[in-house]
Amino acid sequence: MLAFDQVDYYYRSRNPVLRQLSFEIRQGEFISIIGGNGSGKSTLAKLMNGLLQPRDGQVMLDHLNTRNPDDLGKIREQAGLVFQNPDDQFITTSVLDEVIFGLENLRVLRADMAGRVNMALQAVHMEDYAEAMPHQLSGGQKQRVAVAAVVAMEPSIMIFDEATSMLDPQGRRDILELMNSLHRQGKTIIQITHHMDEILSSDRVLLLSRGAIAFDGSPSALFSSVSVTEHQLSPPFAVRLHQALGLKTPLRADWKETVSALWATS
Repeated sequence: MLAFDQVDYYYRSRNPVLRQLSFEIRQGEFISIIGGNGSGKSTLAKLMNGLLQPRDGQVMLDHLNTRNPDDLGKIREQAGLVFQNPDDQFITTSVLDEVIFGLENLRVLRADMAGRVNMALQAVHMEDYAEAMPHQLSGGQKQRVAVAAVVAMEPSIMIFDEATSMLDPQGRRDILELMNSLHRQGKTIIQITHHMDEILSSDRVLLLSRGAIAFDGSPSALFSSVSVTEHQLSPPFAVRLHQALGLKTPLRADWKETVSALWATS
């Protein structure tokens, strides 16, 4: 379980980016974190795996505390983070070495590396680019490699910080299907996104506003109870259609699949 307890975080200014943040994420959940620009989403992602430490309060992964330097290695083995900008994540000079790098840090046996590397590259359709240099790839290809590098490490929690922001529609669908596949395998998935159609597969949505949680619940409950436009967000097509038609019946339980099918054919 990942738990935030009364977490404050601020940069050079004394004005907190996140303030008095408390919530829990249980093992195996699929969580989407949304919010307008400047709401603190990326800061929250970095706090989750100890890249940042709270100024007040604490972040716990089971019995491990991100404020304890001795716990950070174990936390980062369990909570993998895919950055919004893949260039911030690259270390090596080839795609293959980039995916291997994390496994070497985890001291994975050489005999076990090949299978994990091949699985990760195939999952993001980058197996034909193993010898390519990351800086020569397109933005979307770079993002796929960044995802593969984390997938290969097989963390129990995967945090995607706007991981589809640089991808074309097909690339977005591929990464979202990968998230769903990992979730079906029992992984905890945390995606930070501003694409509202991407939250439809989530078990739960956290809406950040001015550094605090403005909503915590299911996607259908979010659109039934919150005006997301007030948070610089746009509801998905199915929700806008439901509202435009003035339908009184609640959104059906299978509305996620309906919208996903519409999006896939758009």
